[in-house]
Amino acid sequence: MTIFGVALLALCTLVGVYLGDLLGVALGVKANVGGVGLAMILLIAARVWMLRTGRLGHGTKLGVEFWATMYIPIVVAMAAQQNVVAAVSGGPIVIIAATGSLLICFAFVALLGRIGRRSDATSPEVEHGGSVIGGDTDGEPVRPITATTPALATDRR
Repeated sequence: MTIFGVALLALCTLVGVYLGDLLGVALGVKANVGGVGLAMILLIAARVWMLRTGRLGHGTKLGVEFWATMYIPIVVAMAAQQNVVAAVSGGPIVIIAATGSLLICFAFVALLGRIGRRSDATSPEVEHGGSVIGGDTDGEPVRPITATTPALATDRR
Protein backbone atom coordinates (compact mmCIF):
# COMPACT_ATOMS: atom_id res chain seq x y z
CA MET A 1 0.00 0.00 0.00
CA THR A 2 1.10 3.54 -0.68
CA ILE A 3 0.67 4.44 2.97
CA PHE A 4 3.66 2.22 3.84
CA GLY A 5 5.88 4.42 1.70
CA VAL A 6 4.58 7.51 3.46
CA ALA A 7 5.10 5.78 6.83
CA LEU A 8 8.67 4.98 5.84
CA LEU A 9 9.19 8.64 4.96
CA ALA A 10 7.72 9.72 8.30
CA LEU A 11 10.04 7.38 10.18
CA CYS A 12 13.06 8.62 8.21
CA THR A 13 12.00 12.22 8.83
CA LEU A 14 11.71 11.69 12.59
CA VAL A 15 15.11 10.00 12.76
CA GLY A 16 16.67 12.64 10.47
CA VAL A 17 15.32 15.54 12.51
CA TYR A 18 16.52 13.91 15.73
CA LEU A 19 19.99 13.38 14.24
CA GLY A 20 19.97 16.97 12.93
CA ASP A 21 19.17 18.25 16.42
CA LEU A 22 21.96 16.12 17.89
CA LEU A 23 24.37 17.46 15.29
CA GLY A 24 23.30 21.01 16.13
CA VAL A 25 23.97 20.40 19.83
CA ALA A 26 27.35 18.83 19.02
CA LEU A 27 28.30 21.88 16.92
CA GLY A 28 27.02 24.30 19.55
CA VAL A 29 24.24 25.66 17.31
CA LYS A 30 20.72 26.07 18.64
CA ALA A 31 19.18 24.72 15.43
CA ASN A 32 18.55 21.58 13.45
CA VAL A 33 21.60 21.03 11.23
CA GLY A 34 20.79 19.03 8.11
CA GLY A 35 17.80 17.10 9.46
CA VAL A 36 15.87 17.09 6.17
CA GLY A 37 18.95 16.07 4.19
CA LEU A 38 19.70 13.28 6.64
CA ALA A 39 16.08 12.14 6.39
CA MET A 40 16.30 11.94 2.59
CA ILE A 41 19.58 10.02 2.80
CA LEU A 42 17.95 7.61 5.24
CA LEU A 43 14.96 7.24 2.92
CA ILE A 44 17.22 6.43 -0.03
CA ALA A 45 19.20 3.95 2.06
CA ALA A 46 16.02 2.29 3.37
CA ARG A 47 14.61 2.03 -0.16
CA VAL A 48 17.80 0.43 -1.50
CA TRP A 49 17.96 -1.98 1.45
CA MET A 50 14.30 -2.98 1.03
CA LEU A 51 14.79 -3.43 -2.71
CA ARG A 52 17.82 -5.68 -2.23
CA THR A 53 16.12 -7.81 0.40
CA GLY A 54 12.91 -8.14 -1.62
CA ARG A 55 10.75 -6.29 0.93
CA LEU A 56 9.85 -3.32 -1.26
CA GLY A 57 6.28 -3.90 -2.40
CA HIS A 58 4.59 -2.03 -5.21
CA GLY A 59 2.56 0.21 -2.90
CA THR A 60 5.55 1.08 -0.75
CA LYS A 61 7.51 1.87 -3.89
CA LEU A 62 4.73 4.22 -5.06
CA GLY A 63 4.73 6.06 -1.73
CA VAL A 64 8.50 6.46 -1.74
CA GLU A 65 8.54 7.61 -5.38
CA PHE A 66 5.80 10.16 -4.65
CA TRP A 67 7.86 11.78 -1.92
CA ALA A 68 11.02 11.55 -4.02
CA THR A 69 9.32 13.72 -6.65
CA MET A 70 8.14 16.14 -3.96
CA TYR A 71 11.60 16.52 -2.42
CA ILE A 72 12.82 19.54 -4.41
CA PRO A 73 9.67 21.68 -3.90
CA ILE A 74 9.73 20.89 -0.18
CA VAL A 75 13.38 21.85 0.16
CA VAL A 76 12.79 25.08 -1.80
CA ALA A 77 9.88 25.95 0.49
CA MET A 78 11.99 25.24 3.57
CA ALA A 79 14.88 27.30 2.25
CA ALA A 80 12.53 30.22 1.63
CA GLN A 81 11.88 30.32 5.37
CA GLN A 82 15.53 30.85 6.23
CA ASN A 83 16.72 34.32 7.13
CA VAL A 84 19.46 34.84 4.56
CA VAL A 85 19.97 38.52 5.40
CA ALA A 86 20.70 37.70 9.04
CA ALA A 87 23.09 34.94 8.01
CA VAL A 88 25.06 37.19 5.65
CA SER A 89 25.18 40.01 8.18
CA GLY A 90 26.78 37.55 10.62
CA GLY A 91 30.12 37.87 8.88
CA PRO A 92 32.15 36.96 5.81
CA ILE A 93 32.43 33.30 6.79
CA VAL A 94 29.00 32.64 5.27
CA ILE A 95 30.05 33.97 1.88
CA ILE A 96 33.35 32.05 2.07
CA ALA A 97 31.52 28.81 2.95
CA ALA A 98 28.95 29.29 0.18
CA THR A 99 31.61 30.07 -2.43
CA GLY A 100 33.74 27.13 -1.30
CA SER A 101 30.85 24.67 -1.44
CA LEU A 102 29.86 25.96 -4.88
CA LEU A 103 33.41 25.50 -6.21
CA ILE A 104 33.60 22.01 -4.73
CA CYS A 105 30.29 21.10 -6.39
CA PHE A 106 31.53 22.42 -9.75
CA ALA A 107 34.74 20.40 -9.38
CA PHE A 108 32.84 17.20 -8.61
CA VAL A 109 30.46 17.70 -11.53
CA ALA A 110 33.44 18.16 -13.86
CA LEU A 111 35.14 15.10 -12.39
CA LEU A 112 32.04 12.95 -12.77
CA GLY A 113 31.60 14.23 -16.32
CA ARG A 114 35.09 13.10 -17.24
CA ILE A 115 34.73 9.73 -15.55
CA GLY A 116 31.35 9.00 -17.11
CA ARG A 117 32.20 9.77 -20.73
CA ARG A 118 31.14 7.21 -23.27
CA SER A 119 33.41 6.10 -26.04
CA ASP A 120 32.59 7.18 -29.59
CA ALA A 121 32.81 3.63 -30.94
CA THR A 122 29.47 1.86 -31.20
CA SER A 123 29.29 -1.77 -30.21
CA PRO A 124 27.95 -4.47 -32.54
CA GLU A 125 24.93 -4.90 -30.26
CA VAL A 126 24.00 -1.25 -30.69
CA GLU A 127 24.38 -1.45 -34.47
CA HIS A 128 22.26 -4.61 -34.59
CA GLY A 129 19.60 -2.90 -32.46
CA GLY A 130 19.57 0.01 -34.87
CA SER A 131 19.07 -2.31 -37.82
CA VAL A 132 16.21 -4.10 -36.07
CA ILE A 133 14.53 -0.79 -35.25
CA GLY A 134 15.00 0.21 -38.90
CA GLY A 135 12.95 -2.83 -39.97
CA ASP A 136 15.74 -5.18 -41.02
CA THR A 137 15.23 -8.63 -39.53
CA ASP A 138 18.18 -10.51 -41.03
CA GLY A 139 20.74 -8.60 -38.97
CA GLU A 140 22.38 -6.62 -41.78
CA PRO A 141 22.63 -2.91 -41.04
CA VAL A 142 20.08 -0.77 -42.84
CA ARG A 143 21.41 2.15 -44.87
CA PRO A 144 19.81 5.48 -44.14
CA ILE A 145 17.33 6.58 -46.79
CA THR A 146 18.48 9.69 -48.61
CA ALA A 147 17.45 11.52 -51.73
CA THR A 148 20.42 10.04 -53.59
CA THR A 149 19.40 6.45 -52.89
CA PRO A 150 18.79 4.79 -56.32
CA ALA A 151 15.45 3.30 -55.31
CA LEU A 152 14.08 6.68 -54.36
CA ALA A 153 15.60 8.54 -57.29
CA THR A 154 13.69 6.40 -59.82
CA ASP A 155 10.48 5.97 -57.85
CA ARG A 156 8.95 9.45 -57.69
CA ARG A 157 5.19 9.18 -57.42
